[in-house]
Amino acid sequence: MDEKKDRIIEIAQQIFARFGIRKSTMDEIAKMARMGKATLYYYFKSKEDIFAEVIKKESRTLKQKTIEAILNADTPQEQISAYVHTRMKHLKELSNYYNTLTDEYMEHFSFVERERVEFTEYEINTLTGILNSGIEKGVFDLEDVQLTAKMITIALKGLEYPLLVEERKENLEPKIDAMLNILFKGMEKR
Repeated sequence: MDEKKDRIIEIAQQIFARFGIRKSTMDEIAKMARMGKATLYYYFKSKEDIFAEVIKKESRTLKQKTIEAILNADTPQEQISAYVHTRMKHLKELSNYYNTLTDEYMEHFSFVERERVEFTEYEINTLTGILNSGIEKGVFDLEDVQLTAKMITIALKGLEYPLLVEERKENLEPKIDAMLNILFKGMEKR
């Protein structure tokens, strides 16, 4: 990718995280990137196009971090735990991406809806793979793996706001561990 384009995306990521897409302007992005507005418009048609690139970048980062965490875990339980902890930690850090997944204002942007659907599919597929591995290893006893993966995904989405927004100053680790303990007690083979 072009260095100038990368710089625009990097600066815009910081500005959007601080002010949100509504309050951010092309003028601010150009000023902070130390470029003329014409340069921004050479690479992007609009502020929304820049935001779409920021979201794609943050999505790739989040997916890569979760994949690394899963690969570094041994058991299916550790893989799910690593996935959930990494997901919540990095989702909190990637405020643009999190806001895009949750902000109703963003619903009229088609790229946002595509990203929401794609991320949900990624989560379900990732969890399905881990759950199937757990069944093969005799760790989990599940009747419907796909449904279980969907339910875990829905539960994670439901916990995002209370864990990431309302409790920003608290340590999330014990709360996530408590949730995972409840989850595993329902899935582990007895």
